[in-house]
Amino acid sequence: MINHASLKEFKNVKFTAKRLAFCAVSIALAFVLSNIKVFKFPTGGSITAFSMLVACLPGLWFGPAIGIVSGVAYGLLNLIVDPYILFPAQVIVDYVLAFGALGLSGFFSNSKHAFIKGYIVAVLGRYVFSVISGWIFFGEWAWDGWNPFAYSLAYNAIYIFAEAAVTIVVLLLPPIRDLMTLLKNMATE
Repeated sequence: MINHASLKEFKNVKFTAKRLAFCAVSIALAFVLSNIKVFKFPTGGSITAFSMLVACLPGLWFGPAIGIVSGVAYGLLNLIVDPYILFPAQVIVDYVLAFGALGLSGFFSNSKHAFIKGYIVAVLGRYVFSVISGWIFFGEWAWDGWNPFAYSLAYNAIYIFAEAAVTIVVLLLPPIRDLMTLLKNMATE
């Protein structure tokens, strides 16, 4: 549940050396995993090896403010290394807002089942911005007989929710839950 303490954190963000190190490692690992593509769609988007989960970790460890900043940094890294630019506004939606949304996981950092809840909300946030981008900027590539909005809903759901479904199944495995708890303890102690 989103609480007042989570919102207040935005005013009191502190990037300690340890937090910065954990965020940097998460961003770097998410970037490496994003280049391990299980399936790549010809017009953009791909199913990767858990890159969204790793990009959500700073939020899950340190809260939404640091999570969103880390997500934006991850998006900008993707922009620098593999840009796909049609319009300046598209860059903001695709790289800043969509990847920044992965930090929304932080609103659940202190709740029961934080990794599942936070991950789902983060993925939904990314999906919303990807749909907006697809609808506004990529609608001309809509499949025959599809309007741009329906096309964007379907197209982005295929790759984002496929990766999310596999990730959620993996997160439910007891050894992975234990690993996630251990990592959070290491990051926050």
